[in-house]
Amino acid sequence: MTISKLLVANRGEIAARVVRTAKARGLATAVLRHVAEQEGPAHLIADEVVMIDGPTPVAAYLDIPQIVAAARKIGADAVHPGYGFLSENAGFVATLEATGVTFVGPTSETIDLMGDKVRARAFVEARGFPVAPSAIEDDDPASFVERARTLGYPLLIKPSAGGGGKGMRIVREDSTLETEIETARREGQRYFGDGRLFVERYIERPRHIEVQVMGDGQGNVVHFWERECSIQRRFQKIIEETPSPALSPEQRDEICETAAGIARAVNYRGAGTVEFIYAQDGAFYFLEMNTRLQVEHPVTEMVTGFDLVAEQLRIAAGEGLSAAQADIPQTGHSIELRICAEDATADFRPAIGDILLLDEPHGEGIRVDSGILDGGKVTTDFDPMLSKLIVHGPDRAQAIARARNAVQNYVILGVTTNTGYLDAILAHPDFASGDVSTGFLAEQADVLTAPGEDVSTLLMAAAALSDQRLVTDVMQIPEMHRKMGGWRN
Repeated sequence: MTISKLLVANRGEIAARVVRTAKARGLATAVLRHVAEQEGPAHLIADEVVMIDGPTPVAAYLDIPQIVAAARKIGADAVHPGYGFLSENAGFVATLEATGVTFVGPTSETIDLMGDKVRARAFVEARGFPVAPSAIEDDDPASFVERARTLGYPLLIKPSAGGGGKGMRIVREDSTLETEIETARREGQRYFGDGRLFVERYIERPRHIEVQVMGDGQGNVVHFWERECSIQRRFQKIIEETPSPALSPEQRDEICETAAGIARAVNYRGAGTVEFIYAQDGAFYFLEMNTRLQVEHPVTEMVTGFDLVAEQLRIAAGEGLSAAQADIPQTGHSIELRICAEDATADFRPAIGDILLLDEPHGEGIRVDSGILDGGKVTTDFDPMLSKLIVHGPDRAQAIARARNAVQNYVILGVTTNTGYLDAILAHPDFASGDVSTGFLAEQADVLTAPGEDVSTLLMAAAALSDQRLVTDVMQIPEMHRKMGGWRN
């Protein structure tokens, strides 16, 4: 099939990132913009901007009929969903399929299967892949509580349709089990419109390791190695890296081949991520599959040299995979930091404001995928992530050093960000040694958010004062005062 015009059904840094690759492939590009939305990088570089409307900006980006109509109106023959919003919505994909518009991603059937945690887990387990001991409510609702008890504590309760950590509850003693089940059910219903649950044995001090896979929908699948995603706050990742410091070469091959096997079993098409819980004893268990591009995909690109969006577009156009497994390297080490508008010293309260000065770091081994512009406005209409800072170095120690230098020189004036918090994580000795788990940020909360001299703020101030434009604006004498000459009181 031929793709000549691509609509990116997303916004911010991921929209700009997809547009750049699509234009490099010679495609005409279009992006969406809500009527109340600030102009961003994607709007400046796309060939066309399609205005959308809705009661809120987020509601507009979730409006399937409006977005499908927009694609047809402008003559787009393909839609790239980015991540978030409609990227894993099987109904959206089915609607595009019915109208003859190519979806850059898996089929609606694959998304429907792997997007349901219970069905995905059953599918994976039935094919012999490792899953944690668990109990599924749907199997026999009447015996669900008793079956959960037999697994032993601690337990992790999850909504079947969940994502992003919403509705998840950790239970450490029997006296709270039934109460937590009811709480999780209410949260699942509120967040996802689906109160079904499952429960699994909670792995103490686990790591979160995921594997990037790519399939052509014809049975051919390759992996692009793993990513370590254990640095999470409330189940939300904020630092990702590759390779994982926890894995030996043998373990790396095993977990990556397991992920590729799961993708082959579902005859996967496009980019996807198979996620695992990794235990302290080296065992790993299937967690879920994300049927889309991940926020952290740039670290994989930095160590492999492949453009994953280009691979997605190749596959969607029917060109197939561009490389065999043996041709995909893993060179050096890469780290990604999510730059967010939030105050780490105030329980990560979202921050808003005008961007008075934006000076992003640059140099060897530094990449910034940004969704903001100098002079723009940060509001609470969308997720607080402003950009992604990605670095690459010959080894992990040098990558950490490069990341610290870059984040300390990332200047965003006018809006509070988490750059100082990220630098504190990078400076922590346990992070440096790679001895972390998904509970690391909670365990070290007092240390990481302790008040004191904020070195990164001082460095940002120094960088700002070195900006000639800012200095000129600050020091410029207003015209009415200049004309007063040497008058003084």
